Amino acid sequence: MLNLVLVIIYYVIVVLTVVHVVMDNRQPAKTMAWTLVIWFVPVAGIIFYLFFGINTRKERMTNQRSLDELSKRSMLGFVEQQDLRLPEDHKPVIDLFINQSLSLPFKTDSIVTYTDGYQFFPALLRAIGKARSHIHIDIYIFEEDALGNLIADALIQKAREGVEVRVIYDDVGCWNVRHRFYERMREEGIEVVPFLPVRFPQFTSKVNYRNHRKLIVIDGETGFMGGMNIAVRYVSGTWRDTMVKITGAGVYALQRSFLIDWYFVDRTLLSDRKYYPATLLHSLNTTPHAQSTILQVVTSSPVVPYPEIMQGFVRTILAAKHYVYIETPYFLPTESVLFALKTAAMAGVDVRIMVPLKNDSWFVDWAGRSYLREAAEAGVRVLLYEAGFLHSKMLVCDDSISTCGSTNVDFRSFENNFEANVFFYGEDSALQLKQVFLTDEAKAVDLTDVPDRMQPKFGKRLCESVLRMLAPLM
Repeated sequence: MLNLVLVIIYYVIVVLTVVHVVMDNRQPAKTMAWTLVIWFVPVAGIIFYLFFGINTRKERMTNQRSLDELSKRSMLGFVEQQDLRLPEDHKPVIDLFINQSLSLPFKTDSIVTYTDGYQFFPALLRAIGKARSHIHIDIYIFEEDALGNLIADALIQKAREGVEVRVIYDDVGCWNVRHRFYERMREEGIEVVPFLPVRFPQFTSKVNYRNHRKLIVIDGETGFMGGMNIAVRYVSGTWRDTMVKITGAGVYALQRSFLIDWYFVDRTLLSDRKYYPATLLHSLNTTPHAQSTILQVVTSSPVVPYPEIMQGFVRTILAAKHYVYIETPYFLPTESVLFALKTAAMAGVDVRIMVPLKNDSWFVDWAGRSYLREAAEAGVRVLLYEAGFLHSKMLVCDDSISTCGSTNVDFRSFENNFEANVFFYGEDSALQLKQVFLTDEAKAVDLTDVPDRMQPKFGKRLCESVLRMLAPLM
């Protein structure tokens, strides 16, 4: 009798949970996926939904007032720019980002691209060493390893010299890092704050929304953005990733993104003019060649009405006339992104997608295989990078628009994570990233040349199909 009562109680909970999923009015594919998991995976399905499926209400996760005030501060820099000419071909994309989240366009004087940790981390340490005013780091993983301790020591030295140092790290991304590692920095005067710390009983409302951004601002004059975390594996020789260094007024946009995140985690509103040094605009407005590149730093998160970065991808892909090249470690595209890629390819655009041959997650790897095959069958050229794990996240189109940042081509990045990408409008930056792609392409094999991937046996195809159903939940 007791067992019968427990079974009845359990199924009542299952039905109520399914009703909760349906009433949330999310995308039908995600609703169906959660319903299947809850119904067919006893107990574990409900637990999984409680941890990863519940949508935290937007009004509990952000403060619009801070966003408005910080946006106005950035806008002062925007209106001071002289002779700002926006490229007509890309004005719809630029206006999209302005209208969505006041992601303002800035002229910038130069960008530098780094394609491995051996290039990036020495450049970062040099920039840290030159800091005079402040250092701001917004990172998904700050690992306690040889490289992490080296960066921490450099930050501690600058804090001792009187430089303001602030660090945001993701609490879930750094679950394996001892608290003592961060306490050592705090004891030296560095402000270190976790993003949405996960503690019971609040676990279920926070674990699904992670700060995946990787951006660094030094003195408001130098900025870094891309896909690299602070961890020794990025200098192991087997990880391929992309970071960009930005100088000039474009750093204002990076600073704005950091300061909004800082208010979010620390409830401290930083709006002093020193974080937006006027010398950048003065230099830019008096330099004749400074018009070459326009950029926008675009952030997306689960707390906004629309997925801005995904919209930017779709708009760029559908507007492409000649080519679109994409690098991503994970390919679990939303329906709109996959439709845009297939549409562009069938319209004669040269669409290429590069992913790692061997992924760091077998689950995600197998879930994405059918998507890659579907894209290839529509005319997209799918390339499998063989020289290590490709962790790079970038897109380049028609020698005129490009983007690099933390966003993967998957459901989690587009819909659940807090992400940041920089969109460049200009030939110089596009050609830089295009060359990065072509260099990587020389180390890749075409998907059509891998029979086991294009024509898998029944068991593998069944596994791929089952995992694909769960892709919206990953």
